[in-house]
Amino acid sequence: QVQLEESGGGSVQAGGSLVLSCIYSGYTTRPYCVGWLRQAQGQGREGVAGIRGSAQAAYAPSVVGRFTLSEDDAKNTFRLHLNNLKPEDTAMYYCAADPSCFSALGVSNFRFRGQGTQVTVSS
Repeated sequence: QVQLEESGGGSVQAGGSLVLSCIYSGYTTRPYCVGWLRQAQGQGREGVAGIRGSAQAAYAPSVVGRFTLSEDDAKNTFRLHLNNLKPEDTAMYYCAADPSCFSALGVSNFRFRGQGTQVTVSS
């Protein structure tokens, strides 16, 4: 079983940047599928970015060119770099992992998830 813990959320103004980090434990190597999803208040979950195996990361259309998913296997960590943030990016962000998945952007269905970190973007 994978344990996940996020950090790095906060409040920024539109156009600002944040880096979210997720430390995983319970696996000696990165789980096959990892990623990030978000949930705004009153809305459903949205897969934001994900990696499946050794493939390149996949991104939701709403964040392409602004968000980047990176890995730091030496530290059992993967990160989401959020740039040019918009008020509509305001949400609780969760990292997630699964030992198998059909799609990198199926993050909302990954079996293991952290507790979440809040990102608030003001205009």
